[in-house]
Amino acid sequence: MKKNNFQHPSKDIVESKGTILRGKTICMCLTGSVAVISSPIVARELMRMGADVLCVMSKAATELINPSLMEWATGNKVITKLTGAVEHVYLAGDRPRSVGKADLILICPATANTISKIAHGIDDTPVTTVASTAFGSSIPIVIVPAMHESMYKHPILEQNEMKLRNCGVDILGPRISEGKAKIARIDDIIDRVIDLLISKKDLEGKKILITAGPTREAIDAVRFVSNKSSGRMGIELAKEASARGADVLLIAGECSVKLPDYINIKHVVSIDDFIKTVKEEISYNNYDFFISSAAISDYKPVECIEGKISSDNVEELHVNMTLTPKIIDVARKKDYNLFIVAFKAETNVSKSELIERAYKRLVKSEVDLIVANDIGRDDIGFRSKYNEVFIIDKKKHITHVERNTKRYIASKIIDVAIETYQTRNS
Repeated sequence: MKKNNFQHPSKDIVESKGTILRGKTICMCLTGSVAVISSPIVARELMRMGADVLCVMSKAATELINPSLMEWATGNKVITKLTGAVEHVYLAGDRPRSVGKADLILICPATANTISKIAHGIDDTPVTTVASTAFGSSIPIVIVPAMHESMYKHPILEQNEMKLRNCGVDILGPRISEGKAKIARIDDIIDRVIDLLISKKDLEGKKILITAGPTREAIDAVRFVSNKSSGRMGIELAKEASARGADVLLIAGECSVKLPDYINIKHVVSIDDFIKTVKEEISYNNYDFFISSAAISDYKPVECIEGKISSDNVEELHVNMTLTPKIIDVARKKDYNLFIVAFKAETNVSKSELIERAYKRLVKSEVDLIVANDIGRDDIGFRSKYNEVFIIDKKKHITHVERNTKRYIASKIIDVAIETYQTRNS
């Protein structure tokens, strides 16, 4: 018999945004909410991270979108009814790990009806039956509600959600807007799946201080000097550390990407704000790690002009700048035992020069690790979702992490930090 090597064309996107979910199978369950129109987008974003997505739809969901759309989106046949193939056991049964068995059940979107049925052990649709089966095999379940706001405020639904949380079910969202309990943001859904499937709980009991984003140094009341940093790298580090069980505080400048609601955040603006906050935190809290990933201005105006500088009859404006302190130097002076991870950004230099400059900074500032990256490239660094880094330790051991999503890069940085920290303290 000739072997069939056919691969659905939709699977060509797998791992196009990274490999963090490689080898993971996600059973995505759809129910009868109009938010089901977002489901193909969610499924394909999971695939772009490397996941294989298998779809289960309730009858109500099939009345809103055709199962063929989800087959197109995922490249896999869609389950719309349970047959003699016992699909629920195949996907979520307590059986050995095999091709097709789900690593996680994602019910997205979830209606009030489905949430309440699952909470009471009722399994009369393919979705609720898969969920009931997953409970018995300890497969993680994530529920993403979407409905009218008044339905979401139903006291019995609130009780049912609490019952599910007490059983270990993760409930994400919703966003309350325009009188609707809308489906959670797609990025938040992807982040939560990654947190549950990938992150190790190897930072429980550890306190981590992280900086992110650019600084703004005032020239006058309306103008400032800044840089192109979005803050994404520091935010992804905070997400990864939190997912691994750490107690995280993120000191954030004016970031242009969404800050996670579940992370403890202190907002700052200038280099002086960053330094003051870092000093206070290290002085009054016993942190295990400090990750300095913010894009701190190397120079700032000597003085801030009161009011707005007038442009009338002024052809040239000269601003005197002064060198700013290094936050990593400030942190090291406050605590000589603190494990510090620094960042060194350069533009348009060779890899050897990038590594050499970063290592010199590591030695000079007495930090434990330094992460070097070239922000002169268009495909990584500032304002990109991707990065490529070299992680360098005191012995000049180098870990090269090739271009990947910043969340993946964050996981590798923390892997190296934990290993180096344990070696240092052993």
